[in-house]
Amino acid sequence: MFSNSLIGSSNAFRSVIEDIEMVAPLGCAVLIQGETGTGKEVVARAVHDNGSRRNKPFVAVNCAAIPSALLESELFGHEKGAFTGAVSQSVGRFQAAHGGTLFLDEIGDLPLELQPKLLRVLQEQQFERVGSSRTTQVDVRIIAATNLQLQQMIDEKSFRADLYYRLSVFPIALPALRQRKEDIPLLVRYFVSRLNERLGRHVSQIPCELLELLAEYHWPGNIRELQNFVERAIITSPGDVLTPREKELRLIAVAPQIRAVVTLADAERAHIHRTLDETNWTIGGSNGAAARLGIPRTTLISRMEKLGFPKSPKRSEVEVKDVSNIFSPGSDNHSFALS
Repeated sequence: MFSNSLIGSSNAFRSVIEDIEMVAPLGCAVLIQGETGTGKEVVARAVHDNGSRRNKPFVAVNCAAIPSALLESELFGHEKGAFTGAVSQSVGRFQAAHGGTLFLDEIGDLPLELQPKLLRVLQEQQFERVGSSRTTQVDVRIIAATNLQLQQMIDEKSFRADLYYRLSVFPIALPALRQRKEDIPLLVRYFVSRLNERLGRHVSQIPCELLELLAEYHWPGNIRELQNFVERAIITSPGDVLTPREKELRLIAVAPQIRAVVTLADAERAHIHRTLDETNWTIGGSNGAAARLGIPRTTLISRMEKLGFPKSPKRSEVEVKDVSNIFSPGSDNHSFALS
């Protein structure tokens, strides 16, 4: 039975469900690919929960959140005295997941020097802890996820091809929220119901005009951004109608000004510029422009230099839709109630 957090009825999402149903009973490695905020860990848990290892541990590791110097110890464990500060033995995440599933999120950020060790675990199900020569055997299913273009990283020699092919036995591609907009009303209702309980609120009506506005927005942060929007709206709603603040409505109603594109370089420049605007000109990090474009930070910097981006570029002008009347008194708006 699938998790209640797998919400959607669109064709794009049904395809993901079919992939989960197909691969969950098997023990092969799975590579989940999708933009930031598309629900990669939710899908990984669904694969685990619907497989033969469902009653065994599900251990998640974010490879981008742990400093490179500590990641080997975190994954494979260490012996007492293996390095400064190693005051006791640690079993590591692989051993903690023995018999179950290890979810390696942001696998594209795994340091190149650790990739052969992970490859060996995938091939032989064995490794050595840091500071030990004794081989440890494990029985672990590997599910990895990334928002980067691993094949491009292979070309750039920043990710091993042999590891990629071992991880991508069964790839699952998650659609961006803008590619499954018909699921937005279902997701909003789910978030309202769940957040009502968590926040102690009683929002029961969602204006149809609000749902139409949400469907027009492109959601660069995907499901996570939508959830955050709904949570803020519940917090600020004075009654039982979901009522976002006007500045929140204006934020999602911002539409980039359309410009003529005459060359491929112009198209690439416009796409990068728009993504930089959306990330407040932050290049690196898990929510930066490079991550959203699915390329390494160094690649984005190189492309920006080649495309002639100035060091202190001016943000593009934007056109703001008039959304002030959506919740104005006496407006002829409609809403549907949560059942």
